[in-house]
Amino acid sequence: MPSGFDPIGQVTFVGTATTVLRLGGFTLLTDPNFLHAGQRAYLGYGLSSRRLTDPAMQLAELPDLDAIVLSHMHGDHFDRIARDGLPKSLPIFTTTQAQRRLRRWGFAAADGLDTWERRELHHGRERLSITAVPGHHGPGLLDRLLPAVMGSIIDLERDGQRLLRLYVTGDTLYHPSLAEIPERFPDIDAMLLHLGGTRILGFLVTMDDRQGVDLMRLVKPQVTLPIHYDDYRVFRSPLRDFLATAAEQGLRPAIQTLRRGETRPLFGHTTSRGGDIRSGTGSHGQP
Repeated sequence: MPSGFDPIGQVTFVGTATTVLRLGGFTLLTDPNFLHAGQRAYLGYGLSSRRLTDPAMQLAELPDLDAIVLSHMHGDHFDRIARDGLPKSLPIFTTTQAQRRLRRWGFAAADGLDTWERRELHHGRERLSITAVPGHHGPGLLDRLLPAVMGSIIDLERDGQRLLRLYVTGDTLYHPSLAEIPERFPDIDAMLLHLGGTRILGFLVTMDDRQGVDLMRLVKPQVTLPIHYDDYRVFRSPLRDFLATAAEQGLRPAIQTLRRGETRPLFGHTTSRGGDIRSGTGSHGQP
């Protein structure tokens, strides 16, 4: 942690792609998955996968939330526990496809965003904006058969000054369309990177180690926090492979790992840091 500076926010890793984000005065939940080890997540087309881990907290242990950011509608990202237990009045920022399902389940505040659409939350002098950015859950025509997926750029501002920019990738593959994200949103402070190398019927549908490192090079976040890598049997690319591939390319210092239940501080672009992914160095390289 840089000395002499306070974090702008923090992230708590619950498991899979579920995190609690405390950003200024806002608290968000991402991709709520609270199934336990041995329970099955249903993925559509008769497919399912058994969970191997337990979440680090229960639904009842969550803090008061301002909103949920949901990358897509899959059973390992919005499960039956979330469906039955989350407040139906809670805003959920997600894809237009997922919005329709959520509203049928009674989530009246579900809000579907098209790519590049933005929504805002306000607390006093602070503003939090969530912008939907491209995501591709599968290669070629398979992408059309899988649920629509979005990444999210989350910007925290106070008195009109940006304090923090966070990129949550969602379950995307590395794809040429992602190049527009850093063009529109440069200076990304932190990236929550969905990995796992998930394979369904032999097809890769989430980033493996090499695609994850390629996205780091494309986006150039100050720090990358890998998630979504070992909770289900369909995850085939372990975290150690990603860390090894990143180390081969000199990017290991720009990665922070998170154990389930662990909280890490998030520092904004105004914080002085000792390195940059552009040069392959960084000050956030703690394991």
